[in-house]
Amino acid sequence: MVSKRALRIVVGLATLSLAVTGCGRSTSGQTPQGAGGASVAADAKAADLVPAAVKEKGVLRVATAEGYPPMEMYKDGTQELTGVDPDLATAIAGRLGLKLEMTNASFPGLIPGLQADRWDLAMSSMSDTEERRKAVDFVDYFQAGGSIMVAKGNPAGVKDLADLCGRAVVLAKGSSNLAIGEKQNTSCAKKMTISQSEDAPTGLLQIDAGRAVATIVDYPVAKMLAQQSGKYDVLEAQYEAGPWGIAIDKRDSQLRDAVHKALQELIDSGDYTTLLEKWGVQGSAVKAATVNDQK
Repeated sequence: MVSKRALRIVVGLATLSLAVTGCGRSTSGQTPQGAGGASVAADAKAADLVPAAVKEKGVLRVATAEGYPPMEMYKDGTQELTGVDPDLATAIAGRLGLKLEMTNASFPGLIPGLQADRWDLAMSSMSDTEERRKAVDFVDYFQAGGSIMVAKGNPAGVKDLADLCGRAVVLAKGSSNLAIGEKQNTSCAKKMTISQSEDAPTGLLQIDAGRAVATIVDYPVAKMLAQQSGKYDVLEAQYEAGPWGIAIDKRDSQLRDAVHKALQELIDSGDYTTLLEKWGVQGSAVKAATVNDQK
């Protein structure tokens, strides 16, 4: 949402000529398949569903595009990937009985890489959209939208979007969060004063200076910024939230079913919740693993 990839701008999937957003979510409608999108025996274990060719290699190849903390990033001073997606990829590979091989790639190249069989999965805060589903299936594992950030202690007493009416608000230019604020402003009897920042961190400087009482930032990014600085609170409500999914080439339906089952096993065991709590993003948890669940 924040410039489509928060701290960096993500372009569309040019090689596929798909007009889609970077991460965030899509509001275009389609009947969701939900968990019924995958035909998996109820008593089958995830490891039993792994395609023979993948099982023989013993490796699950996963690509991500680092730079969107806390979802995917490098550990400080290293080239080691860490974050929600690398942790979840490790857990899924474990459930499948495979060794994880994780690669950093450009975000626009993730789906073409799947189609070229350079990797098996793409996990990179990718929204499940109708356009992307022309090329891939999604096992949806996360729900994220825009959340309101305020100064620590919430001195202005902001409770929700409606409370922003009549106040000074800063929003990242070109972002879906700007659209959320502008949409709310049309309903305000007393209009907001909206200024635009280059990104989320520069917008927070206006809160620091008292020039704005709030901003709207992607929920996981907001939680990370608040945790790192200790200077802000994040309201838990998420606006225009939608599913993010693990992308799998449409030709790999058996692997899709195995990953779907592995994610459900992690949810059932509680390991999924523990993982999200580690990164402070449990508010974006899904209750069940689903396939192609974009609303």
